[in-house]
Formats: sequence, C-alpha cells, structure tokens
Amino acid sequence: MKRTYNKDIGEQVGQEVVVSGFVHTLRVQSKIIFLILRDVTGVIQTVVEASSPAFETAKGLSHESVITITGRVKEAKQAPGGFEINVSSLEVLSVADPELPIPVVVKGSDEETEAPTRFDYRWIDLRKPEKTKIFKIWTALEKGFRKYWDNNNFIQLYPPAFMSTPSETGAEVFTVNYFDRKAYLAQSPQFYKQMGMASGFEKVFMVAPVFRAEESFTTRHLTEFTGWDFEISYVNSHHDVMDAEEGMIVSGFEQVLKEFPETKIEVPSQPFPRITMLEAKKILKSLGVESGEEHDLSPEEERAISEYVKKEHNHDFVFIHEYHKSKSAFYHMRLEEGSDRSRRADLLYRGLEVTTLAQREHRVDILTKQAEEKGMSLEPLKDYINFFRYGCPPHGGAGIGPGRFIMKILDLPNVREATYLPRDVKRLNP
Repeated sequence: MKRTYNKDIGEQVGQEVVVSGFVHTLRVQSKIIFLILRDVTGVIQTVVEASSPAFETAKGLSHESVITITGRVKEAKQAPGGFEINVSSLEVLSVADPELPIPVVVKGSDEETEAPTRFDYRWIDLRKPEKTKIFKIWTALEKGFRKYWDNNNFIQLYPPAFMSTPSETGAEVFTVNYFDRKAYLAQSPQFYKQMGMASGFEKVFMVAPVFRAEESFTTRHLTEFTGWDFEISYVNSHHDVMDAEEGMIVSGFEQVLKEFPETKIEVPSQPFPRITMLEAKKILKSLGVESGEEHDLSPEEERAISEYVKKEHNHDFVFIHEYHKSKSAFYHMRLEEGSDRSRRADLLYRGLEVTTLAQREHRVDILTKQAEEKGMSLEPLKDYINFFRYGCPPHGGAGIGPGRFIMKILDLPNVREATYLPRDVKRLNP
C-alpha cells in the first residue's frame, strides 16, 4: 500500500492508509493509546485500541522512535487537524533511546534548551516542526529567486572553493595546505562570476559556500555560509544591479507567501528606496544617532536608517550606495574618474545588511591602478586581471546572504537558527 503523508489524511476518510514517521507524543491508558505521529508535513493523531494486535507494541514505544502504521481514517473534531487513524497494525522501523539529549516537544519558550546544546544535537533539534519550517521557507524563497533567474535567462555556474589568491582584500581568509603550496578558501565566488562575464555568458548565478575567517561573535556572522551570487553584463551603473535584485526579491517573497501565507511578509514595491552614504549620514545625524565611522554604518545605524525608511517610505528595504573607496573592493568601479566614491551598494532589510553589490571595474589599466592603491601585489592577481585583457562587457553583480533574509523574515534571534549546520569561531561539529 502506498504511504500517505499526514497533510493528506483528510482526503482519505473511511479508507485504509499507511503512514510513517516519528512518535511525537504517546499517551497510554488501560484500554486505549493515543499516539501522535509526525512526518515532514505535520502531525496526525492515531488511536490504538486494546483489541488491536498493535496495542502491546505501541505500549512499549519510546518517543522519537520511527514507525509505520496501517489503519482506517475517520473524522475526529477533537484531534489535531480534525482527523485520526484507528490503528490495525504497527511496525517499528527504528527504536529511539528513551533518554533524549534534548526534547523535541517543548511546551513553552522557558523549556527550550540553550542554543549550544541544541546545536550539538542539531539533527534532533530540527525535528521540531517550527525548525523544519525554517528550511521549507528557505526552499520557497530560493524557488522564487530561481524563477526570476530562469525567466531572465541566467546560467547557473558552479565555482571552486579553492583559490590561489584571496578574492577580497583584508586578512579574513582561511589558508589551507594545497600539496606543495598554499591555497585559500573562497571568501566569495567573485572572480569566477566575473570570468563568466568575460566568457560571454551575460547573466549568471551561483549557489555556493562562502568562507570568512572573522573572529566575530555576533548574531549575524558565521565562518561559513551559503551565498547566492549573480552577475550581469552590459550594465550602465550599479543601479541596473539594484533593479535586477529587486526583481529577484519580489519573485522570492511572492513564492514564500504563496506557500506560507501565515508568514505575513509584505511583497515589496519597486523601486526600493535608494539613499547615498552621504545622505544616510546626514539623516542619521538629524535623528541624533551617533556615527562611529565616517564611511560605513554600524549595526545601530543600519537599524536606525531602516526605521526611518519604514516611517517615511513604508518600505522594509533600502539600498545604501556610493560608498567611499576606502570601504570598497579594488574591483569596484568609481562613480567617475578621480572620484573617491564607488558604484557600490548594500541592501538593508529590516535593519540588517543582506546584500553587497557593485558595478565592477572591467578596464585593465584602472583595475590595476586600484589594486596597487590598495597595496595589493599584482602577481597573484594575474589570472584575474587577464579575464579583462581580451574584451569584457561592463558588468556588475551581488553577493546575497539568504540566511540573513530568513532570519529577518521569521524574526529569528540569530542567523545560526536559519543555518542547517552553523559554523562559527567555536563550532565545527556536528
């Protein structure tokens, strides 16, 4: 008999079904047992009567054991979802140790296990329906992004994680032994997205791991995370890149709302508000928010400018653009020749940076000059600079942090909660 998912039980009233899953809760009485079974789609109440051959087996079950049940579906208003299964047979597929290291059924937030212990037993933590839902929503968001990429003729590329030279300036890079030389774990697939432009692909996207050797202990930083990256050719400025990302976000949010209307997120209107860094600093000063750094925004400033935009424009998103060259990568194009400002933008969503984007510098002479200004050696950059030596269209792109999107969509306290297996300064397991 074909297995039925719990979410579809209501369509099978009066029929015999086979369901499989984990023992969520178990209430044993003298002549009847109420067993809540959980699968990836939800929970269903099952009833084992004393006359059933499955009674003795059910009586000895431990929570989180994996079982298959055969039984007949009936309506039951008092049951979760309004239906239940009268059990005729029960097969134990896997026995769970009765002493669970962390509980799956938590009655209140005060009973929730501390995060470090939960992450030690992440595979059990993720059995909780509310935790499973995080990754269902992530899947829906990516589905929407992919719909945009597909409708706009993007090509998916798969970049390497090993690089011969760091892709970003600074020391936040993992160095690894690579046979007779050193290699670096990619801080970004930046170079390889741009190679796609030099290859004539015109529009590309990547879903790949990103590694950052940052000794950060904040709620927003990880040492490894999944990045969504895209790059497009024939742009006139970084505004074209912003336009493209807006389309992706709208498509992604529409898909999330279609599948999970209860999330109550708003599909943002286009165009998103766009504020230059200089304008942002003036606004923050008028709000009485102190600035610790002239050319960048602190987390407090990000929250404050987002609150301002929500109040003035009723929008959850804002692009902050035209960063100073000191806060821009060597490959970011300047606004114009001689300018100290670059064609870079960061996207803030409800007070949190979720994207960095820019138009790239594709002219070899200027690219070389800007690398030298950053004090970078040109020899390790030889292959990268060669991408632009034989013709390359003007282009730009973005690196997107989907974990941060999910964190804000679901109001999670930490990006680790939106990460399947988080990696940070202290955590390298499971």
